[in-house]
Amino acid sequence: MLLWKDDKELYLLARKKLFTALVGDILDKMGYLHQFLPPGIKPVGADMVVIGRAMPVLEADVCSEIVEKTRNPIIQKPFGMMFEALDDLKEDEVYICTGSSNPYALWGGLMSVRAMKLKAAGAVVNGYSRDTNEISRLKFPTYSKGTYAQDQGPRGKVVDFRIPIEWGGVKINPGDIIFGDLDGVLVVPHKIEIEAFTGALEKSRGEKKVLKALRDGMSTVEAFNKYGIM
Repeated sequence: MLLWKDDKELYLLARKKLFTALVGDILDKMGYLHQFLPPGIKPVGADMVVIGRAMPVLEADVCSEIVEKTRNPIIQKPFGMMFEALDDLKEDEVYICTGSSNPYALWGGLMSVRAMKLKAAGAVVNGYSRDTNEISRLKFPTYSKGTYAQDQGPRGKVVDFRIPIEWGGVKINPGDIIFGDLDGVLVVPHKIEIEAFTGALEKSRGEKKVLKALRDGMSTVEAFNKYGIM
């Protein structure tokens, strides 16, 4: 029996009862051993949690804002397709971007304002974020390599979006669930999300029993042998 009726109920359950380590453990047991993004990706605020459907965005490095000698009309545009990608965000989607290599900001305050207007769930970027005080004030869930003010404008352009992307060996398809907290960002493939989150909720209940047993004095060996959880 499904424990939630729609995405909103699932996200509420995840925020109240789950955390990324627990869901990641279930994915390991299912054979999905490489679903966490690299460990350097952290939230702007320690209390930020992001969960929603992936809206993947592909970035490319350039060496100037206006590139005249190019066969690609997207490269001629300032920021490429970044504005189109941002405006295409839907409710509870996560703007998740990779492809850049140079150190510059892929997310900022004005982007957060627009994303919030569209009721997006958050942003996760393989690069830096800026306008940190503004993002913190807005409390918009933002994950990045860190904060750095250097602008994307003359250094990078969005070349496509809503396509499969790969980040640190993790494939991200449009519609996969992105779940992030202080301990990391997890990609839950759409085709296994029901099994993964159902298993995580069951493990959450089991961990409460283990916690009580440990507080009552049970050894970790006994607890693991009895509950199979640690």
